[in-house]
Amino acid sequence: MRTLFMLLLLLPMVALTQNRKERKAQEKADKETLANLKEHVRYLADDKLEGRRTGSAGELLAMQYIIDQFKKNGLEAKGTNGFVQEFDIDEGKQFTDDKNNLTINGKTLEAKTDYYPLAYSANGVAEGEASLDLGEKGEPWFFDVKEVLEENKNNPHFDIGDAIKKEARHDKERGATALVVINRSKAVDNIQFNKNDTAASLLMPVIFITADGFKKYFTDANATYKLKLQVNIAPKKRKARNVVGYIGFNAPQTVIVGAHFDHLGYGEDGNSLDGPGQIHNGADDNASGTAALIELARILQRTTAHNNNYLFIAFSGEELGLFGSKYWLEHPSMNIVPNYMVNMDMVGRYDSARKLTIGGYGTSPTWGTVLNTIADTGLVVKLDSSGSGPSDHASFYRKDIPVLFFFTNSHSDYHKATDDWDKINYGGELKIVKYVNRVIEATNDKGKLTFAKTRDQEARNMALPVSLGVMPDYGFTGTGMRIDNVSKGKLAERLGLQPGDILLQLGDYKFVDVMTYMTALQHFKKGDKTVLRIKSRTEEKTIDVQF
Repeated sequence: MRTLFMLLLLLPMVALTQNRKERKAQEKADKETLANLKEHVRYLADDKLEGRRTGSAGELLAMQYIIDQFKKNGLEAKGTNGFVQEFDIDEGKQFTDDKNNLTINGKTLEAKTDYYPLAYSANGVAEGEASLDLGEKGEPWFFDVKEVLEENKNNPHFDIGDAIKKEARHDKERGATALVVINRSKAVDNIQFNKNDTAASLLMPVIFITADGFKKYFTDANATYKLKLQVNIAPKKRKARNVVGYIGFNAPQTVIVGAHFDHLGYGEDGNSLDGPGQIHNGADDNASGTAALIELARILQRTTAHNNNYLFIAFSGEELGLFGSKYWLEHPSMNIVPNYMVNMDMVGRYDSARKLTIGGYGTSPTWGTVLNTIADTGLVVKLDSSGSGPSDHASFYRKDIPVLFFFTNSHSDYHKATDDWDKINYGGELKIVKYVNRVIEATNDKGKLTFAKTRDQEARNMALPVSLGVMPDYGFTGTGMRIDNVSKGKLAERLGLQPGDILLQLGDYKFVDVMTYMTALQHFKKGDKTVLRIKSRTEEKTIDVQF
């Protein structure tokens, strides 16, 4: 009896000792993860990586760092060449400031602001003197589109590009050495540089003077202007690379954990919010998510949750339009049965006011059960049911795969050169890594998750007064804006628009890509009526629209 009494007395002490050991072990593990997160972010967001622009030398350094970490953590290489899956991003026709120039009376105009070559221009140089209304043989000529716009204002089949090409061929035959296009009217001309234009080049350079450029440099309608110009347009592709590692437990299905590791470089792609020329280190976007990916790969090597395999993908090309995730889904580097996908994009700026947003809550009925069982995370969480959005999880959602998207929300340094490593809340990110790990462990006995469709969010690159309610296909390389998905209950669904439809024109405003589509929307307000021109399969048609 005395022995039993002593045992009963000792049991709480044994339990207390065990709890202390577990706490110390957890504290040690947390300390290691925290130190690793800092190390990963500081390296990936260092100036020497020059902003990790897709296809750049800096992104290659980031790629090699991730590979080294995957190797160190014992992952299997599951790219198409070791850990790497290489793919091309077709950027269409491009012109650069160093090989394109225009001077008027000795003053240098700024490309894209004051002028730009047209995509069907010939490459070459020209110089000479010309007046706005008179062309002489052996000199550059001007072409004012005012008259042709007025003549065709009620012609639904009129195409300004065809009119310029016709004029250029005619003027070339009459002795012009270049064509400088202007618009002295207030009519919308829809003259744009269309990088996706596949038309054959003309036989002489053709450039367009913007409204701002015309106001600045052509103040005298009767003057003779001395011009000197150079045009160099070339198709451009760049190599991008996903990094893919794997932990296999011979399970029937696989959980995909992802984060993109590319960023903006020096802002060359026009996606910087504080202008090009500075290194955009992207500590939060998305060195933070990449660091979390690396740490989860290390932690899950020791997991007891063996009813799933785990595939870790660091995506490239996300900032250009989810290219890496779309490419992997279209060309999977290994055959798996996907269970669900977890995406971490910008998980480094947690605070209780902005909260941790977890998107994709509605993409499987299982998420409600799983997330409700995870308590005491130390995080203030906001749940968002949508499976879509402007990050790589959306690519998987489009393939009917349940997703979760971890995101600590936007901030004043987003897409700016000020997004640096010292602004990251590493303690908050540690809690997020632990949260994701607990979610993964909590699904271990749930089998293959059931997929569910959700409401969709329209991705916005700028504040828009109106919306059609569609998700753009950022990877589309043709002319126009192709629909990736139609949001339920929004205007596009009521109009009968479908994924795959290509939007070409809204009212007077034609668009050649996603950004020109967004710009066109800025010209409308709620209640406005207009006409939308689309290409559905091979048929072009117009639809009446009221916002």
